Amino acid sequence: MEKANKKNYEIDMCNGPLFGKILLFTLPLMLSGILQLLFNAADVVVVGRFAGNEALAAVGSTGALTNLLVNLFIGLSVGANVLVARYYGAKAEEEVSQTVHTSILISIVGGILLAVIGIVLARPLLLLMDTPENVIEHSVLYMRIYFLGMPVMLLFNFGSAILRAIGDTRRPLFYLIVAGAINVCLNLIFVICFHMGVAGVALATVIAQCVSTALIVRCLVLSDGCFKVRMDKLHINFDKLKKISAIGLPAGIQGSLFSISNVLIQSSVNSFGAVAMAGNTAGANVEGFVYTAMNSVHQTAVSFTGQNLGGRRYDRINKILLECLLFVTVIGLVMGNGAYLFGNQILSLYSPDREVIAYGLQRMSVICTFYCLCGIMDVLVGSIRGLGYAVMPMIVSLLGACVFRVIWIFTIFQWNRTLFTLYVSYPVSWALTAFVHVICFLVVRRKIDKNPA
Repeated sequence: MEKANKKNYEIDMCNGPLFGKILLFTLPLMLSGILQLLFNAADVVVVGRFAGNEALAAVGSTGALTNLLVNLFIGLSVGANVLVARYYGAKAEEEVSQTVHTSILISIVGGILLAVIGIVLARPLLLLMDTPENVIEHSVLYMRIYFLGMPVMLLFNFGSAILRAIGDTRRPLFYLIVAGAINVCLNLIFVICFHMGVAGVALATVIAQCVSTALIVRCLVLSDGCFKVRMDKLHINFDKLKKISAIGLPAGIQGSLFSISNVLIQSSVNSFGAVAMAGNTAGANVEGFVYTAMNSVHQTAVSFTGQNLGGRRYDRINKILLECLLFVTVIGLVMGNGAYLFGNQILSLYSPDREVIAYGLQRMSVICTFYCLCGIMDVLVGSIRGLGYAVMPMIVSLLGACVFRVIWIFTIFQWNRTLFTLYVSYPVSWALTAFVHVICFLVVRRKIDKNPA
């Protein structure tokens, strides 16, 4: 009975109708992502309401820089997800086990490395971003405490990637509900009762991440499937490391280089002062919920495509892409435009300052309304990665989004230095990149049809 109950968490991605299974997989994943984002949102809301605009600007100013440092290893978790899904679809249990144990060890080592880098380089990197003097001390403190929790954060991401690969998105959701409640409660206690400011919200986030990670590790250790984690089996299998890296490193490099363009944009926003930074932070935080919802469809495309490739169900791959594209477009249009429509009320939760709200609305008027383009771009990337092609979408995305935005900042933005001009670079880059990804997907599908595995 216990084995049957555990099996109920898994989804057979290779057989039966797709739409219901895509929904069953995506919705818990979407809620999980939103809950994880609530960790940061709780930080932003609490400091904005109870610690002032400078503290709010400090928390927001670290986001792009944190992503720059973390995205390489998050990309490796994508590689682990694709590889586990492929082996699981092919019913290669020993290969699954080797990939799982290699992935867990990568996350532990990578987390420790990132913690050291983040703590040591926090101040010099924030200075390079032209973080204002009245904000930088808060930013450094927040970033250093946040990076103390990096080993458990990476372990949770890799553990979740493993469970997604076998079709289980519900248990990570349950764990994040528990951790999210703890995070919100601790935020309020540390900031309101103990007046700890940014240190309080950072510490609350780290403690909550420890709880969610402990739960997901317990799940993997107590599992009776081929993805069970055993301490005596933890070692690096270099063949699996090579394959994870072949898929994950391009994704990680893409994410990190994307963050360079976002760091440049954040630096440009910083030049408009602390109030503009606070408004940008609040607006970006609201957009994050829309992005996370759309990104869950991207992850669905990766897992479903990977399993069907492993199971040699090539006839289902195009259907997976089309249904994911439809799903992500609806999510982007409804949530993005809904967020902007109610932006004034939502942003007032972050700060009562009318000027901060105005800056936030300015960002959302450009980005939220066209956010479905970003979702379409990401789903196309997810399908191509699920097919085992990682370098192609990396190059296209870097040229179409990252390089394009950097050129935009040093040309068009310099010609017309307004926040509107800065923000317009996002939807233009999404549209261009998505168009090229469509061509890439068609090329990859033709290759697979001609040379099936």
